[in-house]
Amino acid sequence: MNSHAEHILALDQGTSSSRAIVFDRHGAVVALAQQEFAQHFPQAGWVEHDATEIWRTQLAVARQALQRAGLTAIQLRALAITNQRETTVLWDRRTGEPVAPAIVWQDRRTAAQCDALRPRWAARIQRKTGLVLDAYFSATKLQWLLDHVPGARQRAEAGELAFGTIDSWLLWNLTGGQVHATDASNAARTLLFNIHAMEWDSELLRLFSIPSAVLPHVYPSSGVFGETEASLLGAALPVAGIAGDQQAATFGQACFAPGMAKNTYGTGCFMLMNTGDTAVHGQHRLLSTVAWLGPHTPACYALEGSVFMAGATVQWLRDGLQIIRSASEVEALAASVPDTQDVYLVPAFAGLGAPDWDGHARGTLVGMTRGTGRAHIARAALEAIALQSADVFQAMGQDAGVPLTELRVDGGASRNDLLMQMQADYLGVPVLRPALTETTAFGAAGLAGLASGLWAGAEELSFLWRQEKRFEPQITDASRRAKRARWREAVDRAKGWSRV
Repeated sequence: MNSHAEHILALDQGTSSSRAIVFDRHGAVVALAQQEFAQHFPQAGWVEHDATEIWRTQLAVARQALQRAGLTAIQLRALAITNQRETTVLWDRRTGEPVAPAIVWQDRRTAAQCDALRPRWAARIQRKTGLVLDAYFSATKLQWLLDHVPGARQRAEAGELAFGTIDSWLLWNLTGGQVHATDASNAARTLLFNIHAMEWDSELLRLFSIPSAVLPHVYPSSGVFGETEASLLGAALPVAGIAGDQQAATFGQACFAPGMAKNTYGTGCFMLMNTGDTAVHGQHRLLSTVAWLGPHTPACYALEGSVFMAGATVQWLRDGLQIIRSASEVEALAASVPDTQDVYLVPAFAGLGAPDWDGHARGTLVGMTRGTGRAHIARAALEAIALQSADVFQAMGQDAGVPLTELRVDGGASRNDLLMQMQADYLGVPVLRPALTETTAFGAAGLAGLASGLWAGAEELSFLWRQEKRFEPQITDASRRAKRARWREAVDRAKGWSRV
């Protein structure tokens, strides 16, 4: 470790692209590189990635970011990883090759299995893991791979295969196969990790028929996991911080006190509220998850609600309906009409997340007339993102017993002023957009920076957070209630559709 270096390289491996960002000690972005990679949909409800392509693109952008920053690896303090969560990779320990495509968090192939287990096991699983029993998480994805890839179960039991979420997969490759590990925030997303005992749960491993030999070691989110193979970036670097993307964004938004909350607008929409050292189990089927774990401090927990389709809804307008040519066009198109003329889009293409948790819901567009045009549909798509988020935050405030007073936002779609104004209107509280919207990557960099001594503590990181724009609610309480009630009518029409 170069104790005089003042830069961190953060790898931000997302659902649709691999990114790398170099930050300086002031939290400023020095350089950024990004590459998209292929999405695979082999059957209805199935979503897969090529894990080898993920590694290839992630390494490429890491090298590009260093080059654009004019830095060599020896001039970096540490490397950090943040990642799409729950996506499941199974690979050969000897060759390092995946034995099958990665099963993405959006994949619904194991929904029926979860339905069968739910009556008997849902409550017990939630008490242990903080999670609802759903195909969204890693356990049933891993079980499916072990049962459907020829010879996989036997090889896993013999210790020949390794399982990991994307952070583990990247760490394995970065360290030349020397480190098979994850952090507590990612382990907490598998349905296999007891968030109170902070260990893999033997009862759940038996339930899902997962051999313990396949699992990674679990370490604190801030701490040295290992060193990169020198040939990859030009010098060995300590990997000193790892967190799942939404927990990293919460850290990067400086939501260090209980009751502080953020929303990340990426492929999905993910809301987290800090609940301190208490794992809250409420009445709205929200998730209680590990926010982060320090090396010498108790775990910090968060309440989480997930909206599966946010930026992906805009991608659908572009790629599916082809009513826009690029995602950046959606704001102007939606703003060209004053309202949706009572048109509602419920983007339940991968089911509904919190607070509905209906894996059988499907995308629904209601209220159309002959006067409905593409602008109304575009505006309905943006409204859907904001309304789904408002549903989650209402439930979150009730479960935590703390009303939301402000919302910090980040992610690509947070740059859309119309969407952020909608969000403030439907929540009824101010929405704060920071000057640095790369808060997911910066959160991981912050964890690595604390472990490597670049920053002294969380208070120092708090001073780096700066507000860029504040959106105040502009509609009446009566209008807000009416809009949200009408939205819930549309949601009810989307529920259970795939069973019909």
